[in-house]
Amino acid sequence: MSTALHPSVSLGAGTTYGEGCVFGPGVRIGAGCVIGHHVVFHADTIIGKEVRIDDHATLGKTPMRAANSAVTKEQALPPLTVGDSCIVGTGVVLYRGATIDSKVLLADLCTVRENVTIGRGTIVGRGVTVENVCTIGRYCKLESECYITAYSELEDRVFVAPGVVTSNDNYVGRTAERFKHFKGVRVKKGGRIGAGSVVLPGITIGEDGLVAAGSVVTRDVPPRTIVLGAPAKVWREVPVEQLLENQGWVDA
Repeated sequence: MSTALHPSVSLGAGTTYGEGCVFGPGVRIGAGCVIGHHVVFHADTIIGKEVRIDDHATLGKTPMRAANSAVTKEQALPPLTVGDSCIVGTGVVLYRGATIDSKVLLADLCTVRENVTIGRGTIVGRGVTVENVCTIGRYCKLESECYITAYSELEDRVFVAPGVVTSNDNYVGRTAERFKHFKGVRVKKGGRIGAGSVVLPGITIGEDGLVAAGSVVTRDVPPRTIVLGAPAKVWREVPVEQLLENQGWVDA
């Protein structure tokens, strides 16, 4: 299959691409990028320099809206932007209106929706979904198959383990009242959520708070505190040696 390259596309020096790629109008790609086979760049997408994009990725996709969608709106969205030195895995879908900072890893089969920002150095694991209108900070780790619900905010250095589910609708899709109360979750700097946990709408996990694996979080988690159980209850303080301030990490 031949590549479709719109005349308005700008490709940086040394950028290479495989077979069957589609480059829509106004696409701009920086120098030294490596693009696999059958990658689709929708109109106006902006890619930084030295970005690796693997086979069958789709970048700059326009949102779909079902007739009865509660949170997806018709709107004019800015182009997708992907920063320098990112890695975009096989089958990744990045929507128009998302902003990805530099050195972000987007692993195979993950999806990042519109009106989402992802900070420098963050890892978005295999099969992760980040829904619309979310802010993800710098140096976060979102592990395989976790789900970040719409209208959520994760600050810097947040860790979300595999299989975590967050939610934003206490009415579970029933009655018009729910439209007034959509609210995602907030995880403050250094917060951690253990494998298989469920976090209910509007919950705040405090700075350096820790949710034990398999918990159901129905109340806010105090800073520097471990909670566990279903429903999750305070267990004890986070050990001092585990606090973010004691890790010696330097942002790069």
